[in-house]
Amino acid sequence: MNIDRPVRVALDAVALLDTRTGVGRFVEETIFRLARRPDLRISAFGYWPRARTKLRAVLPPGIAVSPFPMLGPPLRFLWRHGRIPPVECWSGRVEVVHGPNFLAPPAWRAAELITVHDLTILRYPEYCTSDTLQFPALIRRAIGRGAWIHTVSRFVAAEVVELLGAEPAKVVTIPNGVSPVPDADPASGRQLAGCDRYVLALGTIEPRKNLPGLVAAFDAVAAGLPEVRLVIAGPDGWGTVALDAAIDQAAHRSRIVRLGWVSETQRAALLRGAAVLAYPSVYEGFGLPPLEAMAAGTPVVTTRTGGIPEVVGDAARCVEPGDDQALAHALEEVLTDEELADQLRLRGKARAELFSWQDTAEQLARLYHRIADAA
Repeated sequence: MNIDRPVRVALDAVALLDTRTGVGRFVEETIFRLARRPDLRISAFGYWPRARTKLRAVLPPGIAVSPFPMLGPPLRFLWRHGRIPPVECWSGRVEVVHGPNFLAPPAWRAAELITVHDLTILRYPEYCTSDTLQFPALIRRAIGRGAWIHTVSRFVAAEVVELLGAEPAKVVTIPNGVSPVPDADPASGRQLAGCDRYVLALGTIEPRKNLPGLVAAFDAVAAGLPEVRLVIAGPDGWGTVALDAAIDQAAHRSRIVRLGWVSETQRAALLRGAAVLAYPSVYEGFGLPPLEAMAAGTPVVTTRTGGIPEVVGDAARCVEPGDDQALAHALEEVLTDEELADQLRLRGKARAELFSWQDTAEQLARLYHRIADAA
């Protein structure tokens, strides 16, 4: 890379204003590292009128914010049918425009880069909102303009080629990293859970996470493990009604704890205090919670789907998605076999050390230079 000629990058940073899950965590962990690099000049924008004001309060020093408002819905309508208005109307002259959340504006001259975290929008459209269902058409148009695609796993890269028709040479996999889990007191996590041993589920309540299936699996093993609770921590989403119904029908519903949104300190304490993290997702492009749990030394039971196997390797107990009986058996094994749990803890910590947000940012910077030079 030639740091004598810094690459100017316009980056959509509006995910920093949402709850820091998934995309928000990716943007947060990378943009602060990219901002410190002498070989880059980063500017930020967002797709709603007040974003520019709010972004100034959360962005690292040295990142300029577009002074002009952007209105998401009308812009997406225009971009589905053409190449105007281009990003330079907000960013000025740049060499790369990066959309870390499935969407990048068209550009006059800048190279376009879109991060695709998963293709739930095509594989499981029933799990998506009407807003996100617009993304495939916008991504395909961007690919037609010559946009590059960044994916967080090799699995998603293959899907982008298969389902969106991307040119393989323009699809680049750079995995997410994992931050060290704060050294919180496990006793605080157990206090939040209200017990000494608990199965933990983390994340926004949405259908793709299959939390009703986890409730059924827990209910199947709860009678034989009377000291264990199921603790679900995460903000309500549009899967809340189904989860509440599953809990109401559970025989051991009094031992299922819904905590809602938790702070980063509470999240760390819950991870460190848990007997096992359960992540029964139907589909994932990557899977940050299992990686965070492994970094914290917590055994993981998850599903063999999407990009999860690339993340966990042999350091987690994996079952087929949707198989509640297999999920129950795996949870029971980890909860009753201390030797197995210890093996998973050791393997998990070693596996987590292979993933670094610093490496992610370094590879992104190299990709910016690469596509700027190729434009």
